[in-house]
Amino acid sequence: MALKLSSTSGKIVASLALVGAAASVAGLGTYGSFTSTTSADAKVDAGTVKIDLNSGGGFSINASGIVPGDSIQRQATLSNTGTADLGSISLTTVASTSSVLDTDTTNGLKLQITSCPSGWTTSATGANTCSTAPVTVLAASPIIGSNVPLPNLAALKAGGKDNLLVTASLPDTAGDVFQGQTSAIRFDFVVTQRAAGVR
Repeated sequence: MALKLSSTSGKIVASLALVGAAASVAGLGTYGSFTSTTSADAKVDAGTVKIDLNSGGGFSINASGIVPGDSIQRQATLSNTGTADLGSISLTTVASTSSVLDTDTTNGLKLQITSCPSGWTTSATGANTCSTAPVTVLAASPIIGSNVPLPNLAALKAGGKDNLLVTASLPDTAGDVFQGQTSAIRFDFVVTQRAAGVR
């Protein structure tokens, strides 16, 4: 009798195990779902920020042998050769050879910059004229300055170009202390990128 009971008990246990396995398999089917996948490629190019002044990296005016009331004019082409618009363009001027011509902010050299959209024309006498309305980039101010903003430039846009006329003038008020003095001025145009945004 004991053996028979033991055998029955074993069968019941086996049956319960089979029922549990069947329930487990049935449960797997209730969690199935359809799926679909698609993809796309995105290309991101970083812009470049770069300007050129003529074909070189700098621009200089040697101020010597002038008298009060004289001015020195030089033409330069400022180009945005990068692929990105610019946030700002500023000018820093440094005297590599310094004298009272650049240290006297009242009677010393004054700097003015204008731009001609159509390009400057130089006459036989050295006068520079613009067939269109010239644009003021920098009003007359002391020739030495640091990070002076230069607004109204076409070079703020990628591919833009400005035909600049840089004028250094010695005021009529300059006295005898200016005689025989010499200054060499270097011009550095510095640009910053445009403001970041959603592209």
